[in-house]
Amino acid sequence: MNLKYGVAWSLSIALHLALALVLLFGDFTSTPKPTPVPAAVVDPIKAVAVDKSKLQQQVNKLKKQKSDARAAEAKRLRELEEKAAAAKKKRSREEARIKKLEDQRKRKEVEKQKADKAAAAAKAKADAADKARKRKEAERKKAEKAAATAKAKRLREEAAAKKAKELRQKQEAERKRKEAERKRKEKEAKERAEQERLLEQQLAEEMAARQQARMQQQMSEINRFKALIKQTIQRNLITDRSTMEGKSCKLTISLAPSGFVTNVVPGQGDRILCEAAKTAIYKAATLPVSKDPEVFKQMSSISLTVEPEF
Repeated sequence: MNLKYGVAWSLSIALHLALALVLLFGDFTSTPKPTPVPAAVVDPIKAVAVDKSKLQQQVNKLKKQKSDARAAEAKRLRELEEKAAAAKKKRSREEARIKKLEDQRKRKEVEKQKADKAAAAAKAKADAADKARKRKEAERKKAEKAAATAKAKRLREEAAAKKAKELRQKQEAERKRKEAERKRKEKEAKERAEQERLLEQQLAEEMAARQQARMQQQMSEINRFKALIKQTIQRNLITDRSTMEGKSCKLTISLAPSGFVTNVVPGQGDRILCEAAKTAIYKAATLPVSKDPEVFKQMSSISLTVEPEF
């Protein structure tokens, strides 16, 4: 920028010098070409005087123009110099302002870079913190999920264990119930068996007693009918003291339910007495018998001993 202004300043000085030389050494005495005018009759002497006066006026005018031009040029040069100085001062101020602005820009750039760096660091820190937060959040969620899964598994296991325990308790209770029921039934069976045994024993004893009583009754009945049969035989027996006294005869008599004698078999004893007793039995034809079938069953074939009575 300084080089540009220097070149312009040099050119301005050169132009001003050239103009000054022209003004100093230029020939302004030559008569200017007159402007064509219509032909007129003029006095030649007067015309020459007029032309010289006009020419002098023109020369003076030109001189004045040159002087005015030099003054104007000088003024213009002063103005240019002033403007150049003002421009230089303005340029200096502008350069200072630009330098200040540049310094401010650089400072702001540095500050911006620092701020950007700080912002980047803060952003990186925030990103790292956010990443760490997200990682922790993910870890927390993962831990919560794992805890929830573990809790659900533990609850399932506890529920299964509780169910298994309840099942075991139920099975144990059922086993105890069945065992108690078995023992109860076993006890009841034993008691029932004992009661049945006692009842059977009692029944057996009662039966034996009844049978004994019945047998005694039957024997008594049989003995009674034996006595009746003997009485019947004695009524129909033809005796002989000389041959029968002190004698006896054992007989087996077969009887029908009506008491009809179906057969008489003599056994041990006196033969004569046995024949006489046999004859007496057939003579009676029917002997006293019990109407009780059980008693008669024992009397259907009855054995008795006949001893004659005198």
